[in-house]
Amino acid sequence: MRLEIRDLRKTFPAKVPVEALGGVSMTLQENEFVTLVGTSGCGKSTLLSIAAGLIEQTGGEVLVDGAPVTGPGRDRGVVFQTYTLFPWLNARQNVEFALQGERLSRKERRDVALEHLAMVGLGARDDAYPYELSGGMKQRVAIARALCYRPRILLMDEPFGALDAQTRLLMQELLIRVWESHRLTVLFVTHDVDEAVFISDRVVVMTNRPGKIKEEVTVDLPRPRAFELQATPEFLALRSRVLASIREETLRSDLSISPGGGASR
Repeated sequence: MRLEIRDLRKTFPAKVPVEALGGVSMTLQENEFVTLVGTSGCGKSTLLSIAAGLIEQTGGEVLVDGAPVTGPGRDRGVVFQTYTLFPWLNARQNVEFALQGERLSRKERRDVALEHLAMVGLGARDDAYPYELSGGMKQRVAIARALCYRPRILLMDEPFGALDAQTRLLMQELLIRVWESHRLTVLFVTHDVDEAVFISDRVVVMTNRPGKIKEEVTVDLPRPRAFELQATPEFLALRSRVLASIREETLRSDLSISPGGGASR
């Protein structure tokens, strides 16, 4: 599915209104993996939440295959940093919960849940409860749940942000395999530049609030990708480019620092 974002604007009402998005336009082609990066508070998560239909924009529109997004839909799966699992349900039941409303028998729901847990490497832990799972395992359950009803677009907001470095890398490699096998359109939000370059076809850098598109960096690295890629000159050059773009925005956001490193007056 194709995801289009046209002149998207969002202002949060307050005593002093907060303009989070100042007119964002971008298009994700079918099966493309695009990651949003930028300084804290630049509107990345707000944009993703609007695309998910969880909050309403002030202006502009989001289209899925030409149809306006007016709320949550089964065409889009969503994964957040917090695992949002039901603690009283085991892993299989948490995945099955997302299949409520589908025209499936109890056995069919079970089979679909087991299939997707196996896909994320948890086929042997289907009866484990969230308190029995590590952070990485919980996020695997969340990914399985988001994919079990076969959405064509996957929206992910810092899904690996709470994981340790090694688990995070393993989850990145898992996500790439899932994306390659399911051929999803993915919009991913992260603060981790290495992660963004490693997993993406394109990295979109946002400006400070109000968020706009500052730069789009095409990641023309070969697939499939493995950990060793991150030590190559090509990867490091792309990483440096994205970091420099974000750093420029960081310096602009701090009125006490000038681009030359001295204090502004």
